[in-house]
Amino acid sequence: MIHESALSEIEQGALFVINHSGGKDSQAMMIKLLEFVPKEQILVVHASLGFMEWPGAMELARDQATAAGVPFIVAKAKKSFLDMVLKRFQERPEVPSFPAPKYRQCTSDLKRDPIKREVRRYAKANGFDRIVNCMGLRAEESDNRAKQEVYKPTGENGKAGRYWYNYLPIHNLSTSEVFKTIKNDDQDPHWAYQDNDRLSCITCIMASAADLIHGASQNPQVYALMCLVEHVTGYALHASMRTLPDLTGIQPDYSLLTEYRDLVSKFSNTRSNRQRIPVLEVAA
Repeated sequence: MIHESALSEIEQGALFVINHSGGKDSQAMMIKLLEFVPKEQILVVHASLGFMEWPGAMELARDQATAAGVPFIVAKAKKSFLDMVLKRFQERPEVPSFPAPKYRQCTSDLKRDPIKREVRRYAKANGFDRIVNCMGLRAEESDNRAKQEVYKPTGENGKAGRYWYNYLPIHNLSTSEVFKTIKNDDQDPHWAYQDNDRLSCITCIMASAADLIHGASQNPQVYALMCLVEHVTGYALHASMRTLPDLTGIQPDYSLLTEYRDLVSKFSNTRSNRQRIPVLEVAA
């Protein structure tokens, strides 16, 4: 059942923004919202993660929007995941170079901020002053997400004369209910769910070992690049503080990285100029 505040926003002509990662939760959320929200009040936004994104994720979001007859836009950050890692490696030698569970710069800089930027542009161009930002977070996923409010004003609320709220339409759905929702609408989830529990970055800092193994096997070039950056920086990417080869048991094939020579050189040159290089201290 849709939240009563969301129903009120529908009546007031609010723009419902569907944050669509290409994952199962976004897909199911969109199916549910289309049951209540008029299509002219829907915008689907996909935050591009660049080479870190599972192939086909953006296309799934785009195709679902096209089939529903609603607008779709891609929000792109001005920097990449490895741009952030390199900057931290250069400027903060005393701390790990990668994001951490308590330092989720990848979420804020690569997803949330680019989406807000594009939504503001779209709202201004199309005359919307009320925005309901819809996300597929679910209580079952973690204790932290279970504590999230289903409907609340955001920090953008009241700025530039806009009303802006965050809404979690499928917060109470179980994983099985999510897949059932997709199946009942005659859709298929992203192919990676054949082996993955979650569809995030290919080498997400929070991913399970099983998801990382599948990511490495299906995307060996991305895996090799992230392993090399671990080696050069001396820090582990994963929140467990274990290196990717240690977690997956898969050795990277560095011969796949010829197109990333310039990027690898930037990391290597930074390493040679640093006085102190950690040697995976967190894993020692």
